[in-house]
Amino acid sequence: MFEVIGKIVVILVVIFSGIAAIASIGLLMAWPIKWTWNFTMPYIFGLPAITWGKAWCLHFLSKCLIKSYNSVTAKK
Repeated sequence: MFEVIGKIVVILVVIFSGIAAIASIGLLMAWPIKWTWNFTMPYIFGLPAITWGKAWCLHFLSKCLIKSYNSVTAKK
């Protein structure tokens, strides 16, 4: 009985650790978007500065809309 509960706990820890790692990488990748947006867009186009969360959403949206193309895998 306790072996099954132990396995379930290990699986849940691995899943939540993976989700936390993906979220951390996403937040790390949102920093350059936030910095470049806030550095250029308000001065060039008069747009407002964005927060870290909005930069994270822009990063996610760009990854969904713009898929990378690898010519090596396309030839197979």
